[in-house]
Amino acid sequence: MANDIFQETFIKVIKTLRSGNYNEEGKFLSWVLRIGHNLVIDHFRSLKRMPMVYDTDEYSVFDTIPLEDTNIEDKMIADQIQTTVRALIEQLPYDQREVVIMRHFANMSFKEIADSTGVSINTSLGRMRYALINLRKLIQEKQLVLSM
Repeated sequence: MANDIFQETFIKVIKTLRSGNYNEEGKFLSWVLRIGHNLVIDHFRSLKRMPMVYDTDEYSVFDTIPLEDTNIEDKMIADQIQTTVRALIEQLPYDQREVVIMRHFANMSFKEIADSTGVSINTSLGRMRYALINLRKLIQEKQLVLSM
């Protein structure tokens, strides 16, 4: 890595000198060191942007990559699950339904929900809690399976 950065520094210095863009106001050595320093910083920044992941006995990168696109059956099942969940949400009391829709479909925070509905944050959290309890009850009563 050090040799690569040294080589890049050397190439930048030569190109700048050949193009006539070198400004002779400062010291030459400090200018060259600054170029090298900036290249080192750029190198470590690029490592942060693209972290390296290595395979181990417990983990393989290829386990996280889907090997095939979703088929029509999976898409139909997902659509049916979404339709069922929306129908269940429609059966909730208005205040609970409102919080669920704002939180999950509008991606609003509980503070934003509280401000929008004119209630406290604790009230909006409570409504969400009761909505989830009621949704679980409805799923159990109807004996639904909401997974693929």
